[in-house]
Amino acid sequence: MNLPNRLTVTRLVLAPVFFLCFFLPDIVPSFNAVLYAVVLTVLYAVMELTDLLDGKIARSRKLVTDLGKVLDPFADVICHLTFFTCLMVCGIMPVWAYIFILWREFSQSFTRMLMMGKGKAMAANIFGKAKTCLYALTCLCGFVLRVLKVLAAGGQFTDVFAVVVIVLSGLAAFSSVVSYLIYVRAIAKSKVLSGMTR
Repeated sequence: MNLPNRLTVTRLVLAPVFFLCFFLPDIVPSFNAVLYAVVLTVLYAVMELTDLLDGKIARSRKLVTDLGKVLDPFADVICHLTFFTCLMVCGIMPVWAYIFILWREFSQSFTRMLMMGKGKAMAANIFGKAKTCLYALTCLCGFVLRVLKVLAAGGQFTDVFAVVVIVLSGLAAFSSVVSYLIYVRAIAKSKVLSGMTR
């Protein structure tokens, strides 16, 4: 297994670790809040960094593999849904936004499978890029809000920040659904799947 794929696998392994660490204050109420903030920050930073590096290294060193083409988007889905599940369970992300994102990610994975069966890749669109940025920003702000709540800090600022996270969650859900609909429209126009037996 080459370096980019190892980085991707690292992200997959860290997803359940992050999930468990996220709920440490609920499992162990006496857990040090400052240490919790540090652990959460480090885990999230490592996961985002490996996501950034695996693709760049694969392209720059010509290490793109068939496994990597499948593994990287799979790891993205696992990590994003882990992050959003954490935020939804603790009441930071609205359930409706989470459900729309969940439906989109599963639909996208299914569509990607169909396209790969035809040997075709799904081209990126502007809403897809916006979705990626909004996912990252929503997660980051959500985790900051979680840490503020665990530290019992912020006061009125925390309440305002919570509204910001809700707005970001809505924008992330909207851009994710729109980007998927654009993919579907492009696929329908190309008629790539028209020959598929039903």
